[in-house]
Amino acid sequence: MAELIIENEQNKIGLTDDMRSLMQRVCDEALKHEECNFDAQISITITDDEGIKELNSVHRGIDRPTDVLSFPMLEFDSEGQIIDNEFEYDENGRIMLGDIVISLERAFAQAEEYGHSAERELAFLCAHSMLHLLGYDHEGGEGDELEMFTRQEEILSALGITRE
Repeated sequence: MAELIIENEQNKIGLTDDMRSLMQRVCDEALKHEECNFDAQISITITDDEGIKELNSVHRGIDRPTDVLSFPMLEFDSEGQIIDNEFEYDENGRIMLGDIVISLERAFAQAEEYGHSAERELAFLCAHSMLHLLGYDHEGGEGDELEMFTRQEEILSALGITRE
């Protein structure tokens, strides 16, 4: 199970209880799908295009907005095992997995562009980022990208969230 710490740092689009619940379900399903044998704490920051553009520039040297950024706190080996045994636990024994930053403004724009619901896009971005926190990377080549895409779709399908 995941404990989410959600902070809304934008005021362009209302962050609803349904959106919070959706992110919780996606994070829990990602941990279950990846057979994680630990409870996790995850920080999710909801921002707008300007906020994520600034973070993208500072952390990746890319001076434009993106949809989601992931900041993992752990490293995993090729078999998905945590490399460092000295990871941090919160006061409830949860492993601090990392930080997710989502531009809700970008998620809504992409949903319209792709022709599906904003909820589906938010769920997709959350699943995508969770896989990054769990050690996956799609920038290592076509095989890595296909594996990550497949896992994202499996997580969303398990929750009944499909492309409309």
